[in-house]
Amino acid sequence: MLTGEYRHAIDPKKRLFIPAKHREVLGTSFIIVRDLYDPCLKVYSMEEWQAFVAPIEAMDPEEAAPILRYLYRESVRGDVDSQGRVTLNDTLIARAGIKKDAVIVGCGRYAEIWSAEEYAAKMEEEDVVEIAASLRKLRREARGAKA
Repeated sequence: MLTGEYRHAIDPKKRLFIPAKHREVLGTSFIIVRDLYDPCLKVYSMEEWQAFVAPIEAMDPEEAAPILRYLYRESVRGDVDSQGRVTLNDTLIARAGIKKDAVIVGCGRYAEIWSAEEYAAKMEEEDVVEIAASLRKLRREARGAKA
């Protein structure tokens, strides 16, 4: 499980240090893709990525093709170097708005990579009351499903 919040700078060669705790879960090779909703990147182990794309690959090929093209065209395979770093491409760096400082956040089955500025803005918007309400609703629905 990917957990925690880590801050690292991207170096001039576009390399970003991946925390050791995350490398333990992700392995030495994983996939980094742009997020569909937020200005950040998502990091998946190869196993989790396959589980994520399996339902898409099972769709009608005409429907699946544009989705897969969107997901894969700017993704990179994160191959960790001997220093624990991965190299990001210009498109992903721009997508996340990373100028220098990045925040890597564990989100259970995946991690997110944010620019420090975008992440700070996102945390300012965080509404704990709304999150708690969503969790209560989910628990009620889960209890209702068991009945």
